[in-house]
Amino acid sequence: MKYYIIIPAHNEESFLSLTLQSIIEQTVLPTKIVVVNDNSTDKTAEIALAFAEKNRTITLVNKTSEAIHLPGSKVIQAFNKGLETVGNDYDFIVKADADLIFPKNYFETIINHFKSDDTIGMVGGFAYIEKNNDWILENLTDKDHIRGAFKAYRKETFKQIGGLKPAMGWDTVDELLCKFYNWKVVTDQSLKVKHLKPTGANYNKTARYKQGEAFYSLGYGFIITAIASAKLAMMKKKPLLFLDYIKGFWKAKSAKKPLLISHEQAKFIRNYRWEKMKEKLF
Repeated sequence: MKYYIIIPAHNEESFLSLTLQSIIEQTVLPTKIVVVNDNSTDKTAEIALAFAEKNRTITLVNKTSEAIHLPGSKVIQAFNKGLETVGNDYDFIVKADADLIFPKNYFETIINHFKSDDTIGMVGGFAYIEKNNDWILENLTDKDHIRGAFKAYRKETFKQIGGLKPAMGWDTVDELLCKFYNWKVVTDQSLKVKHLKPTGANYNKTARYKQGEAFYSLGYGFIITAIASAKLAMMKKKPLLFLDYIKGFWKAKSAKKPLLISHEQAKFIRNYRWEKMKEKLF
């Protein structure tokens, strides 16, 4: 199976070489690796070019954007810029962050999953962070969710869900739309990806309401948003974030912001969320 990897990168000189090295050492190599240098002010572009000179599968795309790191929109706009350059001759496509170290068999295992079942639309491993000289699970999400740092999509699935939405919540709505269109989402606990920079490390204060806005844009409604907000705030061990998330939800609702999905999809998502909650309670 042919696969492409697109890596949005903003000021990632500390990690990019480790990420690229782990990719070019894979047991099954990608056909194309695109590094999208998103307005970096460090040596990100130089590092990507140095790798590209030695490896013809790697290309660098430069993008200019605001320096502010708003979760979701900035990274997916960079991904989409890379997507414009690659064409359609692939079986699955990968969005990867520039601060990861993949195990050598990562993409061979991903390929085996896709080959095992034609209804599998997305596959991913698990993120691990370093703490006290040990690598531990970065426990921000459920075990059945693929982290936004490394998403692999079957081409047919990627096209059907409409690609990736340039807004916070993109890495949730993609999986929910997979379910809407009857694709399976598979997580593999044997695939341990080293995540070198904690999630959200670059988010500034203007981003703190974005999570609540994202819940609104996913069509959750207030009750599901409140439950999801409480859970996420506790997982991050910052209970007061709950209030920011709720404020973000009401700000988006008051402004009548458009949803990322259709009303039919929003209804499906609410029903799906309720069913998942009932499963955990009973």
